[in-house]
This record gives sequence, C-alpha cells and structure tokens, in this order.
Amino acid sequence: MSWRRLWAIVLKELRQLRRDRVTLAMIIGIPIIQLVLFGYAINFTLRGLNAGIADQAGTAGSRALVMDMLSSGVIAPVAVANTPAALMEMIRRGQISVGVVIPPDFERRRIDGREVAQILVDGSDTAVQSAAAQLAQTPIDSARPSLRAPLASTPAPAPISVVSFYNPQRLSTVNIVPGLIGVILTMTMVLFTGIAVVRERERGNMELLIATPLTSTELMIGKVLPYIAIGLVQASVILALGIWLFHVPIRGSVLDVYLATCLLILASLALGLLISTRAQSQFQAMQMTFFVFLPSILLSGFMFPFAGMPKFAQWFAEILPLTHFLRLIRGVMLRGASLWELWGEVLALAVFTLVMMTAAILRFRKRLD
Repeated sequence: MSWRRLWAIVLKELRQLRRDRVTLAMIIGIPIIQLVLFGYAINFTLRGLNAGIADQAGTAGSRALVMDMLSSGVIAPVAVANTPAALMEMIRRGQISVGVVIPPDFERRRIDGREVAQILVDGSDTAVQSAAAQLAQTPIDSARPSLRAPLASTPAPAPISVVSFYNPQRLSTVNIVPGLIGVILTMTMVLFTGIAVVRERERGNMELLIATPLTSTELMIGKVLPYIAIGLVQASVILALGIWLFHVPIRGSVLDVYLATCLLILASLALGLLISTRAQSQFQAMQMTFFVFLPSILLSGFMFPFAGMPKFAQWFAEILPLTHFLRLIRGVMLRGASLWELWGEVLALAVFTLVMMTAAILRFRKRLD
C-alpha cells in the first residue's frame, strides 16, 4: 500500500466535498438543526393551550377559580361561551383544546363538597389530556368568598372533573394513524417529484423534452398528475389498515378525508418540483428532501406536542404543509369536523401549493433559457 496514493485519494474526496455545497450543508447543518430542534423546540410540558371559558356562576369565587387555572400557564383564554354545548362545538371545530365549565350553582356545590367545575378536553391528542389533568388539581380555597364559615365547618376541597371527548380510552393509535397519512405522503411525494426533473437530465431526456412543443407549465403539471393517484392509493391503504387493525374511527365525511389528502399531495408535489429544479443530481435531491422532512416530522405536532414548542418554532411550523394537514385530518377523522369549518388550514395549504408551483415553473423556465 502506498501512503502517497492513499493521501491523494483523501485529498480528492475532500476537494469534491468542498465543491458539493448540498453535502457540505448537510454535514454542518444536520447537527445544528437537530441540536436546536431537540434542545429548544421539543418540550413535553404543554403551556398556553387554547381554552374557552363558560362561567355560568359569575361569582367572585368562580372568577377566582378561573384565574387560578389561568395562572398555572397550562391554558390561555381565547374564547368565552355561555353554555357547555358552545364549548364542545369549539372543540369540534378545533378552535380550542380545553373548555372550562363552571355551573350556575357553583357556590352551593362548593359548600356541599360536590363537583364544582368540569374541564372539557379534546382527547384526540393524548398530550392535551395529560396537561389538562393538571387543572383538576387546582385548589378551591382561593376561590371561596371572603365571608367564610368557621374553620371547624370548612368542607374538604371540592373536586374538578375532566371529561375527554373523541378518545376517552387515550389510545395513542387513534392520534398516530391519521398523522401517519401525512408523514408518509410528505416523505414519498416530495422525494418522488424531487428527483423527477433531475432524473430526466441524468438520463439525457431533458434535451428531447426541450425540443417538444411542451411549455414549462405543461411539463410540470404533467409530472405532478400521476403522483396524485399514487398518493391517494397510499392514503387508502393506510386508512384501510388503520380501521381494520387499530379501529381508528372516521367520524367526518370520507370525501373530506380524501379532499384534505389531495391538498397535502399537491403541496408536497409542488415542493418536490421546486427541489428538483435546484438539485444537480438525484442524490442531492434526496439530501434536500431530508432537510424538509426532518423539520416537518418534528415540528408539525406529529411526534411532539405542538403547544409545547416555543413561539419561534410554532411560527416556523406554520410554513410546513404537514402542520396544517394534521389539523385537517384529525379534525375530520376524529372530531367529525368539515373542511368548511377548518377553512383556515385549507387556505394555508392552497396558498403554499400555489407559491411552490409558481416558483418551480419560473425556475424551470429560467434554467431552460
């Protein structure tokens, strides 16, 4: 073995890595991304859950109890309702995750030692159930009126009950299976289209395509359409297995499930096409896909609680299509909501698709010039 020849090969590989900016970015970027995400963004202690308050008593004691719950930091008030039914409707629509109900006879219940409040929880997310259970430990002493009975007749702290909807058994599969549709489609659709244009270039077909009357728009849309059918087949397989093996319910419309799936497929395909216009090889396309997939699976709320992330991580997650799809699919499948009721997430996916597709078409046309 010649150490001189071996050293020449080592230098050659180092120089090649220096020219390959995507690989160099992965070498430095992946450790930084993982450190930042796991160190700052991933947090199992939920804070600031969107909550609705229905204080039907309206007394000084009931208001003090609500303030005690808010001071814990677990919930943040975003809505006020008059009835528990209104809170349940907000939970179904995904507007809130927790509802606090204080009945009109709050003071009498407190004196009698009976249940003084109910906490309504969106049980489709098991992490929210665990966080809401902390509110049931709120002491009632601070909620008592200033005119108190003698110490010997003071009753024991009254209970606060937690009522979980949509997943009372706290089965993790009910929450995971709908999310898996989005995770698998994001990974496969972005990867498939990410290598689409690059594959044509590497095989020598790009010159032939340029010589045809095809416009850039026709070429891009034509490459997207076949993968829509593939994505729907994948979603159907996951749904069928989820219902058969894990008994995951579909409380909403099946049509809405597939429409939401189509929105994610289009968003992922448009992003993949944009990647394909930037990558120089199929390997680079796969590397860039990994850069997209890693933040998507960690920040979207699939693996870790979304409400536990700091604000800057939540703002970044709002850019990712998987974040909005998870809200859509869980809302439709687990809570029985319609796409019209979740129009904000639909609009976010539509805008993302339009922006990514337009950027891909413009960039591809520029590369042909």
